[in-house]
Amino acid sequence: MTFEKETLRFLDDPVVPFTNNQSENDIRMTKVQQKISGCFRSQKGAAIFCRIRSYILTCRKHGMKASEAMHLLFSGKLPDFLTSD
Repeated sequence: MTFEKETLRFLDDPVVPFTNNQSENDIRMTKVQQKISGCFRSQKGAAIFCRIRSYILTCRKHGMKASEAMHLLFSGKLPDFLTSD
């Protein structure tokens, strides 16, 4: 195969992610939620789910654990990277 070494690089190099399609990874949980419950009960419920999911994913991309992000949020605070100008 022409690109076999590059395609399977994630097996040898722990820094290389399994996939580089971050947008697909970001929406996957929404699709899983829809499959589990069949659908969202309302447009507002879907919007709330997406808003929470977006916040958690943004925090994770900045190196913050989801539990830390939620703790800050429920404490009425935002992470530094969201408040800096």
